[in-house]
This record gives sequence, C-alpha cells and structure tokens, in this order.
Amino acid sequence: MTIYYVNSATGSDRNSGTGQTSAFATLSKVESLKLKPGDSVLLAKGSVFNEQFDIKYSGTESAPIKIGSYGTGAAPVIHSNGDGIHSLYASNIVIENLKISNTGSAGIYGGSVTNWTVRNVEIAKTGQSESAGAVTFRNSKNITVENSKVTDVKGDGFWIEKVAGVKLINNSVTSANGSTADAVQVNDSSNILIKGNHLDQTDASSPKGVIALVRATNAVIEDNVLTGGGFGISAPAGKTVAIRDNDISGYHGYDWSFAVGLGDQGSASDYDISGNHIHDGAWGVAVSGPVGASYTRTNIKVHDNTFDDLTQAALKVDRPASGSFYNNTIESGTKATSISPSIVDAHTFTVTGNQTVANVSTTLAATETKVPATTEAAVADPAVVAVHDNLKIFTDNGEAHRGNLLENDSSDNDTLVLRRFDGESVGKHGLTLTGEYGSIHVERDGSYAYTLDETKLPAAHDGHVSETFGYGINDGNSQHTDGDTLTVFIHMDDLLR
Repeated sequence: MTIYYVNSATGSDRNSGTGQTSAFATLSKVESLKLKPGDSVLLAKGSVFNEQFDIKYSGTESAPIKIGSYGTGAAPVIHSNGDGIHSLYASNIVIENLKISNTGSAGIYGGSVTNWTVRNVEIAKTGQSESAGAVTFRNSKNITVENSKVTDVKGDGFWIEKVAGVKLINNSVTSANGSTADAVQVNDSSNILIKGNHLDQTDASSPKGVIALVRATNAVIEDNVLTGGGFGISAPAGKTVAIRDNDISGYHGYDWSFAVGLGDQGSASDYDISGNHIHDGAWGVAVSGPVGASYTRTNIKVHDNTFDDLTQAALKVDRPASGSFYNNTIESGTKATSISPSIVDAHTFTVTGNQTVANVSTTLAATETKVPATTEAAVADPAVVAVHDNLKIFTDNGEAHRGNLLENDSSDNDTLVLRRFDGESVGKHGLTLTGEYGSIHVERDGSYAYTLDETKLPAAHDGHVSETFGYGINDGNSQHTDGDTLTVFIHMDDLLR
C-alpha cells in the first residue's frame, strides 16, 4: 500500500512520488503507474492540474484506491478540456477533498464501475457543452456521492443511468443550466437513496426541474430541500418508490408544473408519497399521462403531506389510477383535489381524512416541535433547568468558521445564540446536538428543548452540570470543529420521586 504525492508547483515527474518532498508534478505521471489495492494518490492543496485524470486500476472492497489531498490551503483543483476525473471498469475507488472546475465535459465520469464513493468534492462550471452531467455514472453498481457541492454547471448536476445501488446523500446542487438540465436525473436504476440534499434550480437557465427519477425500482427520496425548476420530482414510471419528508417549493413556469408527478412515461406502481411540505407552486401531486397510452398506475398512496400556496389543486388525477389521498393538511385557499369524474365514479382513488386549516405555518410548528416527555416534566417541575431561557438563530455569512456555534448573545446574557454559518442551515426538522448527559434540539424558529438522559448522570448528583455540544462545519476545503457549553441545573430528588 503506497501513498503517492502530487504537487503541481514544487513536484517533478522525475521524483519517486512517495514523499511530500519528492512529489510528482502531473496526473499523467500517476496514470503511468499500475496502482494497487490500498494505494492512495494525494494532491497537494493549492495545486492546479490542467489535465484529465484517468483512473485505470481497481482496488478491493477492503482496500480501495483513494484519490484525495494533503497539506493546507485551498483544495487542489483539476481543470480539463475533457472530463475532470474519468474511469472505465475500475472498481473500489474513493475520491475525496478535491475541486473540479472548468471542464469540457463531466467533472467525474464513471462507466461500468463498481463500488465508488465520492465525498467532500466541489464541482463547478463543468460541461462547456451540455453533453453530460457534472457527476455522471453509467452501467455501474454501488455508487455513493455524499457531502459534495455542484454549482453553476452546464447539463445535469447528477446524471445516473443504469446503476444498481445509488446513494446521493447530503449534497447540494445550485443552478444546473441548459435546455435539458435537471439538478438530478436518474434513469433505469434500482436501489436508490436520495437523502438530505439541497437542490436549488431557482436561478438556473433550464426549462426542466429538480429531480427526474425515470423507471426506478426501489427508490427512496427523503429529507431533501428542493427549490425552483419547472417541477420538483418527476417520477414518471417506476416500482416501489417512496417520496417522503421533503420540502418542495418554488416550482413554476408551466400550467402543468408539479411538486411530484408520475404516470406519464410508463407504468407506475407502489408509490408512497408522505410527510412532504409542498408549497409555492402550481399542482401538488399529479397522477397523469398521455391520452391513449396503456400505462397503469396502481397503489399510489398520498398521505400526511402539507400543501399551501398552490395555484392548482393539491392532488390531480386525470388518468385511470388506483390509490388513496388521506390525512393530508391543506391550507384554505388551496383546492384539495382535481379528479376526473370517471375515476370518481370508478371508486379506485379514495379521498379520506384530509383537513383544511387557515394557517399551515401554525400547524407545521405544532407538528414539528418535538418536546420529549422528560423536558415537559421539567417545565412543570423544575427537575432540569437550562440556565438560558431563549435561543436565537443568527446567520454569519462572512468567514465560514467565525465565532462559536453556541454562545451568549452580548446584547442579552439570557439568550443562547445558534450561529448559522455560510453554507450551513437548520433543516426543517431542526438540529440536534448531543452532550454528555442529554441533547438539545433546536427548531428553525429558535425555540429549543433540552432532553436529559437520566441513565448517564452520576449517582446522587445535584446541582449544575456543564453540557458540551460538539459540532463540525466543512466548507469543502477544511473541517472546523468546536465544542460549546450549556449549563444545566439538576435536582435529583425531583427526578427520582
């Protein structure tokens, strides 16, 4: 297992490449090597490489080949007239802590590859033509992309085609541009997880949408924030698809624009669409398709969603379908359903248990504020008391890591401040920080609840304990960690009685 170092500024291809002071200078020199399982190729931070990097050899599951970075400063950058990183048939590869920009085609391209992990990679201004996605994988297996950032690219942010095993987790895509561009396009793939991503097509020059999931089998799309585009999630054909707990908004441009749409490019069965907040758009969930097509749409469940600020109905069903629309919350002023009379008469799509409310924001706040029983008891009987009685969320858009995450507000010593750093946000379900004796859960509106885990307390403890909450912020170049404290006063007698 060998580590090879590459430094575009101080290296030389005449060096051995096996030490930081004897680094190679070019990626082409690395390509001339026969990399073995467990080998690593580390690019010096601050380096710029104007060449495509071809990965030709495979690692093993227990000893993957790793492409990463070393040193201090800005992440190493790869520019290329072709792809940034390109590979055919290589397996068990990890790519991390790099930046790829200004490429003629994809930032990362993998064809017929297996077991790839891409993490903490920034990709910008790729695809000088629209021929590829910024991250493209075709005819492959077990692809994971996590904690990565795609900005201002031509073509799709992610293009995934015929891949068995896809995980897109905690990534961001901002402005995938072009006449056929979506933030994410997944075609003819299976065992898909798209989770925790922030995908924003608000300012993209694209007539398309955010996620296109075409002919998927066994897919889960959850806990994402999707903004802008002509549609939120197009899942036109597939089997066993769960779309849940997403925030989908700002989809405009067409009279057919929808948050979730299915049934118009093939048969769709066993869809579960639940827990989503769908707002600021045209249609909510649209079950539709071309006239005369023989597609089937079966077992479509739409439940426990929240709909508001829509110009059209929360649910549209205008082609034969079976399913149900139940336990949804719809703000007054938004039409609940638009179902063709023939489908109503056939009794194949049921509508039950939905409620209309005057103000969705109030309902969401009541639903999403999760106050554990121990905290509720602490309010009635002060066995556990947090010294700070309020929490504020501030935004710090200057230096990415300035200040502490938790600190006293200088203007009010009784206020605990949560600083939201540039590029970081508190999700719709809030933020939970875990300490030594319990955890603090912070809502987006600044309210917070401290939960004590009594099993973690020292025996017969009374008085103050200082909880330390750790956190990490990663700006793509480096990770900053810190620990901050909240003082908690505990009465053991009250807890035990």
